[in-house]
Amino acid sequence: MKQFLDLCAEKMQKVTEQFSEHLNTVRTGRANPGLLNDIEVDYYGMMTPINQLSSITVSEGKTLVIKPFDSQSLKDIEKAINASNLGLPPQSDGTVIRITVPSLTEETRKELVKKVNKHAEEAKVAIRNVRRDVNELVKKDDTLTEDLEKDCLDKIQKETDKFIAKVDEIAKAKDAEIMTI
Repeated sequence: MKQFLDLCAEKMQKVTEQFSEHLNTVRTGRANPGLLNDIEVDYYGMMTPINQLSSITVSEGKTLVIKPFDSQSLKDIEKAINASNLGLPPQSDGTVIRITVPSLTEETRKELVKKVNKHAEEAKVAIRNVRRDVNELVKKDDTLTEDLEKDCLDKIQKETDKFIAKVDEIAKAKDAEIMTI
């Protein structure tokens, strides 16, 4: 029974971590290097994450400064940022790229909150899918008695409820961060 609970907790934890990491790419009113996490650059024919090709710092709270380790990759990084759906124009001065993150309007904030809630719902569905898959494994296990099986299914449900609450908590914190002016 313990192996089922461990498997369940491990997979649900991964879903929660992926959700949390994904929220780092959602814009708030402040500059955050996490905004660029999903951007990959064609670097000598290989798609490479932008944070492996450059240092990314925040300047004055509203500007991301991207300094490539290899100055030859500056144009490729700029092209990748333009091609992303970030919606923020990069400005290059030949050595670094600056991205100014403007303050969000009320309408944009509400759209971003909807996006966060949509991703939260997707994470909850993924958690429920893990529950379903582990429940099926438990039901197929012939070594468990009926009482042990029922007990295991109850514990899996409690684990599911715990992780869904965790996703809600993470989403609520991100919503508050987005709505803060």
